[in-house]
Order: sequence, then C-alpha cells, then structure tokens
Amino acid sequence: MSFFDRFRSSPRLLVTLGILGGSFLAAMEATIVATAMPTVVDQFGGLAHYSWVFSGYMLTSTVTTPVWGRIADVHGRRRPYLVAIGLFLLGSMLCGVATSMTQLIAFRALQGVGAGGMLPLGMVIMGDMFSLTERARAQALFAGVWGISSIAGPLIGAVLTENASWRWIFFMNLPFGLAAAFLVARFLVDRLGHDRGDVDYIGAGVLMSAVTALMLALNQTGVPDASLSPTVVRMLYVSAVALGALFVLLERRTAHPTLPLSLLANRMVATTTASGALLGIAIFGALAFVPLYVQAALGRTAREAGSVLTPLLLGWVSMSIVTGRLLPRVGFRPFILGGLSFVSVGFLGLATVRPDGPMWKLHVDLGLMGIGMGMTMLSLLLAVQATVAREQLGVATSLGQFTRSIGGAIGVAVMGAMVAASLPSSGPTPAALALGLHRAFVTGAVVSLVALCSALLVPGGLPEQKKTVG
Repeated sequence: MSFFDRFRSSPRLLVTLGILGGSFLAAMEATIVATAMPTVVDQFGGLAHYSWVFSGYMLTSTVTTPVWGRIADVHGRRRPYLVAIGLFLLGSMLCGVATSMTQLIAFRALQGVGAGGMLPLGMVIMGDMFSLTERARAQALFAGVWGISSIAGPLIGAVLTENASWRWIFFMNLPFGLAAAFLVARFLVDRLGHDRGDVDYIGAGVLMSAVTALMLALNQTGVPDASLSPTVVRMLYVSAVALGALFVLLERRTAHPTLPLSLLANRMVATTTASGALLGIAIFGALAFVPLYVQAALGRTAREAGSVLTPLLLGWVSMSIVTGRLLPRVGFRPFILGGLSFVSVGFLGLATVRPDGPMWKLHVDLGLMGIGMGMTMLSLLLAVQATVAREQLGVATSLGQFTRSIGGAIGVAVMGAMVAASLPSSGPTPAALALGLHRAFVTGAVVSLVALCSALLVPGGLPEQKKTVG
C-alpha cells in the first residue's frame, strides 16, 4: 500500500494539504514581491528604503521562529498555527491597501511574524501526525513547496503586476490562506499532554531583541549606501552580544526556558544544528550572489540570471523526494555526509568558474549543490525530530530553521562585504565584481567543507522518537 493510500480517507490528508498550502504562501511571499517592487517605487517613491520591504519580512520571520516553537510545545500546535496564519493574512490584507512605503514595510513585518510560525509549526505538525517512515516522505513535500514557490513566485508576481495590480500579490493570499486555516482548524487534533509548563516571555523578548540587533547589523554591514552609520552598526553588534549573554543567563535560571540549552546536550541536536548553521552561511550566500555574478560579471541577460538557479532548485526538490523514500532504511548520517559532500564539490566548482567559461559548468555546479541540499536539509530535520521527546518537538524543529536563517544572514553579510571591498572607489566594473564574487564563492566553499567536517560528529543509526511524558 502506498504512502498516500494509508491515509487517503483520514483527516491527515486534509491537514497535510492545509499545511502545505500555508507553507507555499509563506515561502512564495519571500520572492513574489521582488517583481512588483519597481512598480511600487514608481507609485510611492522611497527608493532609499527599498531593501527594507524584504529585510523587514525576513527579520521578523527569523526572530519569532524559536518563540513560536516554544508556544506550540506549551499550548499545542493547532491554536498557535491558526494565530500565525491569521497574522500572516492580516499583514497581507494591510499590505494590499498600503498607501505609502512606510506602511508597506510595517505590514510586511507583520506578515513575517506570521510566516515565522507557519513554516516551522507546519513541520512540527507533520512530525506529530506521522511515523518516522511516513514523515520522511511527507516532509519531502515541503522541499517541493519551496522549489515550486521559488520558481512560481517571480512569475506570478510579474503576471499580476502587469495585468492587474501589484496589490493582488497580497490579496491573492487571502482565499488560499483561509482555506488552509479551515482545513487545519477542522481536522487537526493536538496529541500533547496537559502539564507542559509555561512560556518565558521575558526570555523570548530578550532573544528577539538580540537577534533583531544582530540582523540589523548584518543587513547594514558592507553596504556602500547603508542607511545606518558605522558607529550605529558597531553598537548593534555590541548590543546583540550583550543581549545574547543576558539571554543565556536567564535561560539557565528559568524553569520553562524559551530555548532550552539542555537541548544542545543532545549530541544529535548539537551536531545537526552546527552543520545546519554552517550550511546556511554557505548556501544562502550563493543564492544571493550567483544571479548577480551571471548578469554583472558574465554579462548575461536578466532572464539568464533569473533562471540560473533552476538546476539548484530542481536538484533540491528531486533529491528531497528520493531521500524521503530511502532515509528510513539507510539512516541520517550517510545522507548528511553525502549531501554536504555534494554541496562542497559544487561550491569548489563554483569557485573555479571563469568569466569566459561555459554556462553549462555553472549549471552543473549549481545542480550538484541542489542535490546536496535535498539530501542534507531533510535529513537534518528528521534527525532532530526523531531524537527529541514529543513535548520538545516544536522548539527543536524551530531551532534548526532559526540557526539556518541566522547562518544565511551571516553568509550574505560576509560575502556582500567581500564584494563591496573589491569594488574601486570610482564604481563597480565587471572585472572587480568578478574578483569580489570569486572571493565570496571561495569563502562559501571553505565554510561548506567545515560543515562537512562538523557532520562527521553526527551519530549514526535511526533513533526512535521518544514518547511524550505529559
């Protein structure tokens, strides 16, 4: 009997459809806006604040992720997920009626708060509903959602902007989001116990403040026309460190920590978190700068630059599906090590790409990276979910996504600073850009190799998920 035949008549299928629908909207929102922004700037002005339409969404979705995970472990999955999707839809509606760039940035930030809960809680709900074997195949569907949204987002955004209005890229979320919310509200039943502690809101506030300061500083580091002065950026870094230290102190003393430090005593959680964070530094830096390399350094068209990541996305989606079918029989460690090996080989190839070289080599390198991502990301997620107790499933799942997001922000900032440092004061030239991006890709290759070395510490085997003690 196939995977889907086992629960075709079960509410699990309907909940899964709702979760996938919500995840698709949240993932697509990170890309669909890009094609509409030139039109928005023409209407509202505010070009100097252009980047904050994207940064605001990414910032709030990142800083709230671990808090959503803890809330879900305390209050169950259903209500927090519905609150998250409600905030996302409210933000979408307000974005659609925004009358200034300032309003749009604020409402995008509200969208991000909702997205910060929708994505990790969706994975947690899937972890609750399915056994390890089923979960491996079900979670692979999330990779398909990410791949499809990455390709479909810019296309849908362009069609709606050209044929209707840019406002419809936000309004379109409402009917699909409400349908997803209905399926989850109607058919999802929480299965946690009753004595699950409380939420440490003080610790959560300190954590979000620390990450906000860090993300703001990273966003402004190495940017030639940064809106914050170097002095303010340095103060943000200092604040992030101080608040981070305060958070650790608070978490050691509270009975119900937002992010239990004891999780890191679990070898599987600690090693996969470290590997995932390093992977985020490498891969998301590449995702940000490869299109720039194709268009600015190689002199290719905008369409070629936009489609260059297709091999990576296809490799990611297809290998996620393969991994989901084989992982329960093979184990986590071989896929994590194999995946990071593919990523490292792809990055090494990317670091040797020459401006006068063939495009097919770049496509092959990105395809190898995509295959590695498909093997690694799913394995890291399932390894953690299969190791922790069910009452910590929310915070453990969100921890992985949180650290990868922070890693991605660090990767983009570091690689961006390298590119900026290579540009002459007279302005960017193709040769200077090629040199700066080459250095960035070499850095990504080094970090991916470090991630591979860290994965050698990942335990082997297929641990059974611990039962709830509630």
